Amino acid sequence: MEIFTTDDQDRIVQAISVAESKTSGEIRLVIDKKLAWPSAIDAAIAYFQKLEMHKTVLKNGVLIYLSTDDHQLAIIGDRGIHTKVGDDFWDDTKEQMIAYFKKGEMAQGLIVGIQHIGEQLNTFFPRRDDDINELPDDIYFGKH
Repeated sequence: MEIFTTDDQDRIVQAISVAESKTSGEIRLVIDKKLAWPSAIDAAIAYFQKLEMHKTVLKNGVLIYLSTDDHQLAIIGDRGIHTKVGDDFWDDTKEQMIAYFKKGEMAQGLIVGIQHIGEQLNTFFPRRDDDINELPDDIYFGKH
């Protein structure tokens, strides 16, 4: 996707890998050009299911959804993490990210959000010796 350079994409994937290295939680980033659902939250829920994020052992997957052309952002977490952090955490994370987006720093905004989410996952779901990476760390580019 032209909004992110190869370097940007590498930095984002690296942020996901680093965040996940400290937790049993899983973070996925989905980027669409255009929103094909009624809302960004609907898109996030659809991708959460499509990418089988609900199948993590501890129910601690987090999905960040971004529609670049429509300027829509949603963050959702499975019940394991959501019951620990609640709605205010997701809203706060979005606001941090949007502050960077407004300055035209899309990649940095995503990285800051990923780091913030990773910190909370580490707090509630610290990495254990037997943890495995249950989901890919790459960016999922939607077809819309």
